[in-house]
Amino acid sequence: MDKFLLQQQVLERLAEDLLQAEQAVRAAHETATHEENVAENKYDTLGLEAAYLATGQARRAEAIRQAMANWRQFRPRPYDASKGIQLGALVCLVDSDGKQQQLFLGPNGGSMTLVSGAQFVQVISSDAPLGRAVLGKCEGDEVSIQVALTRRQFEVLWVH
Repeated sequence: MDKFLLQQQVLERLAEDLLQAEQAVRAAHETATHEENVAENKYDTLGLEAAYLATGQARRAEAIRQAMANWRQFRPRPYDASKGIQLGALVCLVDSDGKQQQLFLGPNGGSMTLVSGAQFVQVISSDAPLGRAVLGKCEGDEVSIQVALTRRQFEVLWVH
């Protein structure tokens, strides 16, 4: 699996998310400033609510822009067994039932599932619980995380 192609897929998905967020900002702003939504009394809050929504959507759009900048600057390095799993690693974990999952450890803001060939790849950051748990691990190591009241155990099958 090509890490560069995965990175491009993340950037494409973030660009789609940014377009949707910017459209939502425009729609909420138009609603907030439309002449029909001027408050007639203290209980008429549609314009105010739309303004709050526009502010939230603008913050979301800015967060996506920042994530895109992080992903554009990101340069995944080849796996170095002496350092263990680091940012940029492509990891395959297997659970106790034999179910495999592939992870691509990247910068913040790219949490999503991608498809590469017939494989699903979960993109996570090192701030995610599973991302923190795999940092520094090597092939064959055990990884354990707490999910609600359940402890999940994995083995690192391979790393690229």
